[in-house]
Amino acid sequence: MVAIVTGGSKGIGLAIARAFLDRGMQVTVTGRNAADLDRAQRDLAGGANVLALAADVRNPEEASRVVDETVSRFGGLDVLVNNAGIGRFTPVADMSIEAWREVIDTNLSGVFYCTHAALPELRRRGGGYIVNISSLAGKNAFTGGAAYCASKAGLNAFSEALMQEVRYDNIRVSYVMPGASNASDDWKLTPEDVARVVVDLISHEARSLASRVELRPSRPRKG
Repeated sequence: MVAIVTGGSKGIGLAIARAFLDRGMQVTVTGRNAADLDRAQRDLAGGANVLALAADVRNPEEASRVVDETVSRFGGLDVLVNNAGIGRFTPVADMSIEAWREVIDTNLSGVFYCTHAALPELRRRGGGYIVNISSLAGKNAFTGGAAYCASKAGLNAFSEALMQEVRYDNIRVSYVMPGASNASDDWKLTPEDVARVVVDLISHEARSLASRVELRPSRPRKG
């Protein structure tokens, strides 16, 4: 199987890429920072099974290039994980237009661009899987998070509509909504927790679809 993981140079994306490689998959990871990509390629140690591409998902041409280079390198595409995302947390009155656009364009428009580019290849392959990494912030808004929460709520709705559009092409669509994550606090989720969910999703029998997964710490800090 061949997968693309956007935002795959660190954090959740890197953990997902590593989990895919452990399953014998071939993986393209994308990111905007060349140093992070170089480090990820070394850390993944996947050799010829890893393709690291510098790309900005906010640019539709770059999203298309990622799909094209993946297909050229590995011969097809089976799984797209839309993980690239950013957060800018400030009250609406204080948020710049540029910051708003950066969040929406990355977390929502970027998912559309990558998905739009990937769908013809998934259909050509006879089906596949799209996993969108969202957040519980998409349903639980908070002060200072208007842009981020709006982008993730939009991503959830996009995923629901897409799932209904492509299900008869044998393309399954899921979105994962992680809660608190921070490796420095042992009660919070880790990137590997999210990666395990993504692997489980693509491993389901084709007749079943877990279209939405809410993932939260089982024992959050009290108080």
